[in-house]
Amino acid sequence: MLRVGLTGGIGSGKSTVSRELARLGAVVIDADRIAREVVEPGSPALSAIRGRFGADLIRADGSLDRAGLGRLVFGDPVALRDLEAITHPAIWARTAELFRSAPEDAVVVHDMPLLVEKQMAGEYHLVVVVGASEATRLDRLVRLRGMPETDARARIAAQADDVARRAAADVWLDNEGSATELADAVRGLWSDRLVPFEHNLRTGTRSRARLSTQSPPDPTWPDQAQRLIARLRHALGGLAPSVEHIGSTAVPGLAGKDVIDIQVGVQSLEVADSLDFVGGMTDAGFVRVPGNDHDNAKDGTRWPKRFHGSCDPGRVAHVHVREIGSAGWTWAIGFRDWLRADPSARDDYARVKADLAARHTEASDHADAKEAWFDGVAPRLEAFLATHPVT
Repeated sequence: MLRVGLTGGIGSGKSTVSRELARLGAVVIDADRIAREVVEPGSPALSAIRGRFGADLIRADGSLDRAGLGRLVFGDPVALRDLEAITHPAIWARTAELFRSAPEDAVVVHDMPLLVEKQMAGEYHLVVVVGASEATRLDRLVRLRGMPETDARARIAAQADDVARRAAADVWLDNEGSATELADAVRGLWSDRLVPFEHNLRTGTRSRARLSTQSPPDPTWPDQAQRLIARLRHALGGLAPSVEHIGSTAVPGLAGKDVIDIQVGVQSLEVADSLDFVGGMTDAGFVRVPGNDHDNAKDGTRWPKRFHGSCDPGRVAHVHVREIGSAGWTWAIGFRDWLRADPSARDDYARVKADLAARHTEASDHADAKEAWFDGVAPRLEAFLATHPVT
């Protein structure tokens, strides 16, 4: 199944997006709904809340005064921590149960208000953020929900800001316009990315770059890479001590193919071939590509590696798995660091790639034609590595 994290600030319109995705066929797991379920009358969590916070929070019908509890814990870290210790185990158990019960071919959307605050982005195949300005959200909360302005401002201030949300967002759905515009954007996301992504994930199909054309430098490439790295680290844990952004998209100001290259460093390729590693990568949406098991060194030797490709049709990504300290692992990091440190080298490389892109359409021809340039700059690169060793 495809796991999608959906979030957004209070008043952003996240619930509207959630409802539209459910209408389109997604299995929606609503964190707020689960939080209400686990404190229903007669539940162990409600009994524990009564014991910790007092009987005054229990209404005459036996239900929880959620607003009163919210006022009690808001701004009180100790009280909030105690509340979470009571409710979170039940919430996560129910959430895991709902994920397990979803069909194999489902697009499962976890509607999670605090996804960014809880640093959960790495747990999903894709994170969708519904965004609207603070002024727009404040207006909706006061005018449409009847919330006092001071309370609305406090709720907004207590949540993550848009800088943090944009850093976590694979998809940003702008909701400054009409409901029709938002619904159209959701339908486009569903048909163009979510449904194909689920199919690729289920069938083990990786996304590919169509041509070796060069894209202008994109300042968002590093953030995109960090989101991929977070997913890889979550999937692999201690199996991958080193995960880094490499390649042209890792060098600020350098044009390149719109493909994010990630290098995963392992202690040995036996780890990379283990069921835990391959299974973790596959589940995270990075499928093993058979036959792509080495790079060719200048002296004719082979630098062993393993290669995985992302299933996400909206973000082509290549994951190169190499042994830490091996020649291939060292070269990938050293070459990136040299281009970052030496603007003249970066600009020379950019000119070579632009010229080759104009004359070659096949990726293999493009790679072969760069070899002459690498031969020429080898002494400069070696001199840099001598004073900036890769560790």
